[in-house]
Amino acid sequence: MNKPPLRLIVMGVSGCGKSTMASALGERLSLDMVDGDDLHLPESVAKMRAGVALEDADRWPWLDRIGDYLSQPHPQGRVVACSALKRVYRDRIRAQAGDVCFVFLDGDFALIEQRMRQRVGHYMQPGLLSSQFHTLETPQADETDVIRLSITHPLHDLLAQALLALQARMQVAF
Repeated sequence: MNKPPLRLIVMGVSGCGKSTMASALGERLSLDMVDGDDLHLPESVAKMRAGVALEDADRWPWLDRIGDYLSQPHPQGRVVACSALKRVYRDRIRAQAGDVCFVFLDGDFALIEQRMRQRVGHYMQPGLLSSQFHTLETPQADETDVIRLSITHPLHDLLAQALLALQARMQVAF
C-alpha cells in the first residue's frame, strides 16, 4: 500500500529549533523543505528586523503562501518550519493545505531566550520572544493533528520521537 504524501509543519516560537527539525525531517523522509521565514514579505522581515512584532494582517498572506506550498504535489510530501502560533493560523493552513500534521516544539522561555542569544545573523530579535509567547496558543487536545515534543531533548531524540508518532498516525514504517 502506498503511503500518501506527508504535509508537515514544524511549529513553535522563534528560537525553538523549527528550521533544524524541519530540515532533519525533510532529509530523513525525502520531503521538500522550506523555511517559512523565506515566505515572508520583505516588509514583514523589515518589521521583525527592527524589533516590531507582526500583526495578523502581516501574517495572512504569509500563511496563505505556506498553505499553497504544502498543497502542491510532491511524491513524498513537504515540510515547512512555521511558527503557527495561534489556532486560527493553524486552521488557515489546514483549510488551504488539507491533511497536515503539526510537530509542536515546546519549550520554556529561559531555554529559548538563551538559544536565541547564541544564534548569529537571524532577523528575529530576542526582544520579540515575549511577544511570541504572548501570542502562542498552545495546541489543545482536540487538535488531533499535532505531535508535541519537548525541546529539552537533543535533536536525534526529537527526530526519533517525531518519526514514531508519524508512523503511528500513518500506520506505515519510515
